[in-house]
Amino acid sequence: MRKTRFLAGASILAAGLLALTACNSGTPGAAPDAEGGESSAQLWEVASDVSLDGSPTYERMAAADKVVVGVKEDQPGLGFKDPISGERGGFDVEIAQWIAASLGFDADKIEYKTIPSANREQELVNGNIDYYVGTYSITDKRKQQIDFAGPYLITGQGLLVAADNDDITGPDDLAGKIVCSVTGSTPLQRIRDEYSPGDTVEYDTYTQCLEQLRAGSVDAVTTDQAILAGYVAQEPDAFKIAGDTFSEERYGVGLPKGDTVLKDHINTLFNDGGEVWTALFEKNLAPAGIEGDQPTADE
Repeated sequence: MRKTRFLAGASILAAGLLALTACNSGTPGAAPDAEGGESSAQLWEVASDVSLDGSPTYERMAAADKVVVGVKEDQPGLGFKDPISGERGGFDVEIAQWIAASLGFDADKIEYKTIPSANREQELVNGNIDYYVGTYSITDKRKQQIDFAGPYLITGQGLLVAADNDDITGPDDLAGKIVCSVTGSTPLQRIRDEYSPGDTVEYDTYTQCLEQLRAGSVDAVTTDQAILAGYVAQEPDAFKIAGDTFSEERYGVGLPKGDTVLKDHINTLFNDGGEVWTALFEKNLAPAGIEGDQPTADE
C-alpha cells in the first residue's frame, strides 16, 4: 500500500517553479515502459471488448460512442486549456484520458465540458457529464449526491499572495484581509468556518481571483496548493505561496451516485497503474516542485 505524502511548501517550490511549462487492452493499470518525452497516450493502450455489466454510466457512453468529461480549464499543471490552440492538458486532464482509454475510448472520443465548481454535483446528477476530473475534493457532503473513485492525489489548502506581500505568512494572518476563492469550493468554506478573514469574495473561476489579486482588490487567493503552484510557475514575479498547507484535500473522480461498477473499475485502474500515475505526475506536477506518492484508491 502506498502512503501518500504531498509536500508543496514555499521552500520546496522555490527550486522547481520556473521549470514548469506547460494499460494493456482490457487490463486496467498495466502500461508499457515510459521514456521521458513521449506523449501520455503512449503510456496506455485503448482497451477493447470492454464489458462493465451493471454500469448505467458506461452503457450511456457506449450508446453515445463518446465520453463526456467535466474538467477545469484555468489550472496550469492540472486542468488547462490553451487560449490560442484550444488544446487541453495537465494532470487531471490526462487522468481523464487514461480512464477513457481503459473504457475503450480514444482521445478523439472525449468531449470536455468546463464546469464551475458550484455546478459539479448537479451536472453529474442531471447526467450531463459521465464523470468529473478537476481538483474535486472528496467530502461527506458531496457523497450525499454523488460517488467518488479515488483518491488519485492528495494535497492541502494554501494561500497565494502578491510577490511583494510580507504581511501574510499563513491563515492566521488574515484578520482584516480580503480573501478570494471560487463559489462552491471546499477552501472557500473552510476559510470562512475556521479562520477570521476581514472579508471573502467569490467568483466562478480562479482566473477571476487572480485578476483581483493583480489589481490589489484582494489580499490573497486560497485554494489547494497544487493549483496555486501552477499560478506561481506561470508568473513568479507576480505571485508567491504564503506559508505551508493547512488542510488535507483528497482528489477524487466524481461519478453518478450508485454506479459502483464504474467506481470499482476506476479504483482498480489507479491501484494497478502505478507506472502510469508516476509518469503523469512527473510530467505535470513535479516540475513545479511538488512531491508526492500515489495514494491508494479506496473509496
